[in-house]
Amino acid sequence: MKRLKLFPKIFLYTMSIMLFVVVVTHGLIYLLAPQMQLALSTQDDVVVSIRQEQFVTEAVEKALPISLSCSLLISVVCSLLFSKAIADPIKKISASTEQMMKLDHGANCSIHTKDEIGTLAQNVNDLYSNLLSTIEHLEREKDAVRDMERAKADFLRAASHELKTPVTTLNATLENMILGVGKYQDYAAYLPECKEMVEQLSGMIHEILETSKLNLIAEPPKQVDVSELLAELCEPYQLIAAAHQITFSLDLPEQFSAVLPVGPFSKAVSNILANAVAYTEAGKNVSVYMEGRSLVVENACKPIPDDEIRRLFEPFYRPDFSRSRESGGNGLGLYIVDTLLTSMDVPYFFKPMKSPPGMRFTIQL
Repeated sequence: MKRLKLFPKIFLYTMSIMLFVVVVTHGLIYLLAPQMQLALSTQDDVVVSIRQEQFVTEAVEKALPISLSCSLLISVVCSLLFSKAIADPIKKISASTEQMMKLDHGANCSIHTKDEIGTLAQNVNDLYSNLLSTIEHLEREKDAVRDMERAKADFLRAASHELKTPVTTLNATLENMILGVGKYQDYAAYLPECKEMVEQLSGMIHEILETSKLNLIAEPPKQVDVSELLAELCEPYQLIAAAHQITFSLDLPEQFSAVLPVGPFSKAVSNILANAVAYTEAGKNVSVYMEGRSLVVENACKPIPDDEIRRLFEPFYRPDFSRSRESGGNGLGLYIVDTLLTSMDVPYFFKPMKSPPGMRFTIQL
């Protein structure tokens, strides 16, 4: 019995029960019927009570084969119908689950009943839907991790290349000074240059380490007054702009609230402000203001071509018109901005302006 399919198993169980009932019922009739008392009426309305055991026994024996045959036929038909009614929905669920095992997105248990089998079908559908959602989420997570690992590998390769040049230059300078080769005998002239290169390397290493830790610690967002925060962030850059004869205008509402992780947001905005001040010539202006729910940072400068804008967010990328490594640029500013704003799921745009010519950085809050 254990190896039988569901339909024949239900059929045999049902048939056995019905045959047992039929046999017991007919056995009781065969045994008890002859014991019955029959009341016969005569024309004179005289009731005579007689025992007709032999008569009843012969009648039952004649009727018993026909009754058993009819009962057997009814039992078979009822067992077939009952087995089919129970087994068919389960077979459909089984066929659907086989498709689900193959991760067929169109698989579905189409059972339209409100009993336990219908509940089972609905539970299977819900479970499969949750499974597909989980698989899709894991696929997205896997792609994100793969992209992140690829980005880290590219970043490390770029960082090693960036560090290699100043380290090689510093090493060659010190070696020539030790050997006393030509102009390098003038220690007083080249030691300050060596110190400057060491400070430059220290700054680059610090930026690289800070950048590598951007995604390690997730700061929870909280309600913050953006106007107050921006006023604090802009204060040092206003002083720098004033020292370089740059007009720094700040136009913010009295209060503007948003839910943000303060640390990452502050660092991203600081990098944007630093770039805006650094790439603005004396006599021109930098503007910071709110436009609806967007923070806008504009600076007057030569507009950057669109093909260059896309590459500005790559680590250590420096266009021809930007500052060189020696003048302080390390090519990580906008890369850090992109990493932080992307991790916060905050949309941003960096586009050139035609009138007045310059660049505009927009952060949608």
